[in-house]
Amino acid sequence: MPKHKTHKSASKRFKVTGSGKLRRRKQGSSHLRRKKSKRAKRDMDGNLEVDDADIKRVERLLGQRFKRK
Repeated sequence: MPKHKTHKSASKRFKVTGSGKLRRRKQGSSHLRRKKSKRAKRDMDGNLEVDDADIKRVERLLGQRFKRK
């Protein structure tokens, strides 16, 4: 049976913390920032935990190497 490959774009977008939680960036922060309010730009800082409904799908994309503990 062949090996499962990691989905490379998913591996660049998601990180697994030391405790095994999946983290993601917030959307909308990459361009057109000058027309957004300071509050909106501030809210885009930092990372969020991946929602429970999406964890199974993200883990499947990341493959065995990124499995949560």
